[in-house]
Amino acid sequence: MKIRDKIAFSFTFITAMLLMTVFTIIYFFTDRYTQSEFYLRLSQRGTIAAQTHLENDSSNINIYNEIRREHLKTLPNEKEIIVVASAPYHTIHTDSSAKPLPDWFFKELKEKEHAQIKIKDIYYYALLYHDETGDFIVLMSAEDLYGQLKMKNLRNTLWIIFIISLGMSYLLGRFYAKEIMMPISNITQRVNDISATNLHLRLDIKNKKDELGQLASTFNTMLDRLETSFEIQSNFISNASHELKNPLTAILGEIEISQNKERTADEYKTSLNKIEVEAARLDVLISSLLKLAQTEFDNKGLIIEPIRIDELLLSVKQNFNNIHPENNIVFDFSLLPENPDALIIQGNKSLLSIAFSNVLDNAGKFSGNQKVIIKIETTSKTVQITITDMGMGIPKDELKNIFEPFYRATNVRGVKGFGVGLPLTYRIVKLHSGQLQIDSDVEKGTVVKFSFPNQEQHITILR
Repeated sequence: MKIRDKIAFSFTFITAMLLMTVFTIIYFFTDRYTQSEFYLRLSQRGTIAAQTHLENDSSNINIYNEIRREHLKTLPNEKEIIVVASAPYHTIHTDSSAKPLPDWFFKELKEKEHAQIKIKDIYYYALLYHDETGDFIVLMSAEDLYGQLKMKNLRNTLWIIFIISLGMSYLLGRFYAKEIMMPISNITQRVNDISATNLHLRLDIKNKKDELGQLASTFNTMLDRLETSFEIQSNFISNASHELKNPLTAILGEIEISQNKERTADEYKTSLNKIEVEAARLDVLISSLLKLAQTEFDNKGLIIEPIRIDELLLSVKQNFNNIHPENNIVFDFSLLPENPDALIIQGNKSLLSIAFSNVLDNAGKFSGNQKVIIKIETTSKTVQITITDMGMGIPKDELKNIFEPFYRATNVRGVKGFGVGLPLTYRIVKLHSGQLQIDSDVEKGTVVKFSFPNQEQHITILR
């Protein structure tokens, strides 16, 4: 069963229960009121009958009979009986063929001086009348045909309204279920349009605060990650062949030259040295390219865990010291928050280590190991890391190209490198829903600023 059908049936069921409850209450209190009204009519007739018959005035009796015939009208199966209060209870009955009235009825009559009961369709009302000649019991009985017809009409009306309301509720439920499910249907249709060839497409988000908006936002974030992964693979395939071709061509060419004729030991040694240089260059290039696709997976996918950014940077600095002991990297902890939890972000430790290592490597390499400052600060929503160097900088008109794989600024082409560090760093930052901003002036230095959503903001985004 489709969800929209479940919603429609659930809406109809809830409406049915609500209407059934309301209609039952209406019917119950209307029936109570109808019975009370009829008992009141019987009590009024009983009082008039007692006053008329017990005054021993035949003219009053005639007047009473005339008024009842002309104005009060005789009730269906109306009967009355007046007996002395001391009469046996089993003899007090308006119909000799009926069973005697229960004892509690007369007990209540003595205590309250009136009592009422309904047996099948007959209403009985008795009152204790005090006269100069003694106490009398006046018993009135009748059938409320008008009340029965009124209740039957009410019951039929309520059933008709109930059935019509159920039909309308189902139709309205179908309509509203369709409206509710329309955004989900649109999401499904949009998702079906997205494939490996058009991963740039995203779901439309009309309201980021409702559940569907959050679902679309989460799905878009997942698409960002998929697109990043596909871009890494695509760039690896399209650019690796070009970059790998040069050292491989040099190695194969040197081997071919060496094999053309017999050579001296020194000539072979020189040739092997050239091959070694190109092989080392090839090794560095392959390692750099592999980092573009390097991720750490478990059986559920990319591992995302809480990370204290200051501890991660200290670990990166320690590893960097082992490789480049001559570095001049220092920390500025002046803006660290008092609450260490403010430094926690959600991310992949391996990928973030690569991102920071790439920037620190560039900062040291392009500044001649001059002073590099790492500053950490926080806001209510983000954790920010700023890495400042005093190197040769990047021309302003070339900043827009620095995130393209294998692109190198014109003023640094004399320095060894392949142009994969910053593109890789940018993709890792994007994968973590962060921002990467680079400002640079030639011969003055470069400022690289990372900004990541903190742990609380990350949880809010997921919600």
